[in-house]
Amino acid sequence: MGRYITRYKGEIALTVLCTVVTVGISLYLPFIMCYVIDGLTDGTVTGSDLTGRLLLYAGLSVAGLYFSRHLRKIPLKLSHKVEYALRKDMFDHLTRMDQEFFRAKRTGDLITRMSADMVLVRDSIGQGLLQGIRTTGVILFASIIMLVTDTSLALLVLSLYLPMTFVFFLVLRTLRRRQKLLQEQVSDISNFCQESFAGIRCIKGFAIEQRRIGMFESINKDLIRLHMRVQVARQGLWPFMAFWLCLSVVMILTIGGRQVISGQRSIGTLVQFMQYLLYMQWPLLAFSWVTSLLQRGKVSWRRIKEILEHEPVIRDSDQTDHSISSLRGEIALDDLSLDIEGRRFLHQINLNIASGKTLGITGPTGSGKTLLASLVARLMDPTEGRISIDGHDVKIIPLDVLRNHIGFAAQEPILFSRTLEHNIGFGVGEPDERLIDWAADIAHLKKDVETFPERFETMIGERGVTLSGGQRQRTSISRAVARHPEILILDDVLSAVDTQTEAAIMEKLQPVMKGRTSLFVSHRVSTLRYADEIVVIEDGRITQRGSHDELIARPGYYSELNTMQQIEKELEAGS
Repeated sequence: MGRYITRYKGEIALTVLCTVVTVGISLYLPFIMCYVIDGLTDGTVTGSDLTGRLLLYAGLSVAGLYFSRHLRKIPLKLSHKVEYALRKDMFDHLTRMDQEFFRAKRTGDLITRMSADMVLVRDSIGQGLLQGIRTTGVILFASIIMLVTDTSLALLVLSLYLPMTFVFFLVLRTLRRRQKLLQEQVSDISNFCQESFAGIRCIKGFAIEQRRIGMFESINKDLIRLHMRVQVARQGLWPFMAFWLCLSVVMILTIGGRQVISGQRSIGTLVQFMQYLLYMQWPLLAFSWVTSLLQRGKVSWRRIKEILEHEPVIRDSDQTDHSISSLRGEIALDDLSLDIEGRRFLHQINLNIASGKTLGITGPTGSGKTLLASLVARLMDPTEGRISIDGHDVKIIPLDVLRNHIGFAAQEPILFSRTLEHNIGFGVGEPDERLIDWAADIAHLKKDVETFPERFETMIGERGVTLSGGQRQRTSISRAVARHPEILILDDVLSAVDTQTEAAIMEKLQPVMKGRTSLFVSHRVSTLRYADEIVVIEDGRITQRGSHDELIARPGYYSELNTMQQIEKELEAGS
């Protein structure tokens, strides 16, 4: 946190300056009151002297108002600058994290850290810095002036603050622990809402709205309970401080008043002390609120820091060769194996894909097809073995270079709640209308777009909710080919389209795939037959490889798959 605050040394210096001037003026005003009251009592103050003192009092009050305004403005503005920089760094850091990180973290928790925790950190810097510096300045300088003015009365007041300090430390320890539990519960409820709204179709499909509402009510009650526990610890400080200040007033009036009656102390001095005590009242009362604010900010900062300290597994390293700036797309997988959480998903995979060739990948569900495609894009690294492109180990190829040469279309595409044009041109720096139109035509999406109310400017809703499954997949294909990548990865992207649309898409894709290295994952023989070579993966191992004709003629998974799909096709034609 220090590196975010110290970059604004000028603002901090101005805050301290405004604090010193504001506190100095406020502490000097009681001296004027003491002088005037004692002078009027003794009859030593003349009319002109009184007027001059009153004008000085008014002038200093106006000056104090000016500096007090800036004392509030500067740290609050600084806190928003820190919030902006911190949120930006947090988002940048999260976008560099890999799949392993996001498998372990809940989306709702990350959103809470990016929103609620950021606000608490901002408030602890803005209000915490403002009130913290002011409170420290008031207590420090007021204590010194009181000691110099009247040591006995000052020691009496200061002695009352020692028990108060002890209570503070006890309460703060409790507050820190309870605030951490509260922030974790906020993350839980945020994650629950995110999952519920993202899966609203499933909830309604199973008619479990009431059950889900009951679950929400339970965690919401826990949130309120934790809030109340925090408030009990926090709000208990305020009446305690108020009681201690009232006790201080009673002690000063009792002892100081007796001394005034006996002539040992002037009325002006007693009033001066009362002014100091009244002036210290708000800072001391605010001290409980400031410490609570700082504790909440400290807990939230630790939660944010926990994310910032995570380093991505997949990243550029000292071995990265930044001289590599272009790729042709020749891919080689040598003895490649992959373990996830102690379980082996891919076993000793060996493949060579020449530049410009198409590799078809098929196999039973869960056999490791998508994992293999993800390894080529370096969304994860293999546990054993090596992946190389153009003879370069992918671990030494700069990530930006590698991924800028890849167009990836997933079976379950992620679309953004923007226009269709934005989603198709998502991977292109400055997409033009001709490129968007061409990419949509390749994916056989153009006819559908013509029926949309605003064509490519149509908003498609969160995650493409307004599109059908097939339209989402075709949008994903359009997005991948729009990049004109050297390596095209299509991961079962035709599973949600009918056979006629599939045939039309494959006819359009052929010229595109022939010009670049392509990995085509599919369960349909009708699409795999276009590949130059096909591999069958079963239980993480390559069990068959060859051309479409070779694999049909050979007993095994592919031949059985072809037979089954031919029967289905005949049954559909007969019906």
